[in-house]
Amino acid sequence: MEILTMIGQLLLALSLLVGLHEFGHFAFAKLFKIRVDKFYIFFDFLFPMPNVANFALVKKKIGETEYGIGWFPLGGYVQIHGMIDETQDASMLAGEPQPDEFRGKPAWQRLLVMLGGIIMNVITGIVIFAAMTFHYGDVFLPATEARYGILPNGLGREIGFQTGDKIVKINGRPFTEFDDVYKPDVIMGSNSFYTVERGGQLVDINIPKDFLDKFAKQSADSLLVRPRETFAVERVVAGGAAAKAGLKAGDKITTVGGQPVQFFDELQAALLANKGKKTPVLVERNGQPIPLAIEVSESGRIGFERKSTLKLGTRSYSVAESIPQGVSKAFGVIGLQARAFAKMGRGEISASESLGGPVEIAQQFGGTWDWQHFWGLAAGLSMVLAFMNLLPIPALDGGHVVFLLYEMIARRKPSDRIMEGAQRVGTVLILALMAYVMIFKQVMKLF
Repeated sequence: MEILTMIGQLLLALSLLVGLHEFGHFAFAKLFKIRVDKFYIFFDFLFPMPNVANFALVKKKIGETEYGIGWFPLGGYVQIHGMIDETQDASMLAGEPQPDEFRGKPAWQRLLVMLGGIIMNVITGIVIFAAMTFHYGDVFLPATEARYGILPNGLGREIGFQTGDKIVKINGRPFTEFDDVYKPDVIMGSNSFYTVERGGQLVDINIPKDFLDKFAKQSADSLLVRPRETFAVERVVAGGAAAKAGLKAGDKITTVGGQPVQFFDELQAALLANKGKKTPVLVERNGQPIPLAIEVSESGRIGFERKSTLKLGTRSYSVAESIPQGVSKAFGVIGLQARAFAKMGRGEISASESLGGPVEIAQQFGGTWDWQHFWGLAAGLSMVLAFMNLLPIPALDGGHVVFLLYEMIARRKPSDRIMEGAQRVGTVLILALMAYVMIFKQVMKLF
């Protein structure tokens, strides 16, 4: 069921974002009175072969345009009359340009048509981020909540963090929000470092150059460090070992097998040390110590949900305040993408580890349907789609933009044959990249 939920969220997000992207092209084409023959979500052919397996799941012709949903769930397209793209080549454009053709319009109008999808994705990202900022505000964890220090994961320990370290500075500066630990400027910056208080001394922990590769390999919910926290019993699982032994909501577990526990990580370690055993557990209830004997499972669990003692803060925004926040968050995604590509170009991070396909994206959505998480990820994907389409690769919008800018500067068009050849080369490059992230990379993970 979790896999179906992931796939459902992925398909819904892609359908929405691809549809809006193609609508951007469509809207500018209509504005300049260019005929649009088709508007499709997904492809009604076996991409990139426009004459193979031609059929649509749903289609309807309204006026001069056929609208439909294709069977091949990999993007979508608008077929703009008189334009060389994946649906038509130079041989289909013989004769003089007609007034309703793409090639018959001024270069500046064709440029706007090609930028229309990118513009629409940027607008979509800004609108979603701004709406979420207004509706939910910004939830954050004050840095002061990490009063007991931090608990590092494997990667955190590898770069030098220790349990109980208190992060007091990031890149030499104090900070007020714990999430600043994960800011892109820190994770992706050059010569970034944390300063921690350890045993009454200050220690600098440098972020190594290969850190981003390792960080990208972590699961979505595996943070580098998290605040160390105390805990209480929020709910006891009915029929579980803890319930049978008499554990109740509100209890505070103080010892396990004679081992004092104050923090949740200490409880986990103590339970794992007593897995498969009936273990004496001391709890505090209404200020009184209560001894229990609880059967610990082989996985080190007893059957209760903990109540976090961390107190989150929330910043609320008016509609007017939400808009610049939405713009900042949207273009922050683009900045992050640009910096990642720059690092790949310099060889500081591995392209094979950083690039992901539909499987990785679906995993980011997760196996439960959370609308706040869905819209936040959709907004980010919209900006990523805008950035990727702007890359100067033939067959992408950015490739068309490069040729149009050349035409506007040189005052002459590249030949249709050059355009067609570039389209084919770009398509091969895109297919090779797609094959890598969707097939080869997934097969290699099995080994």
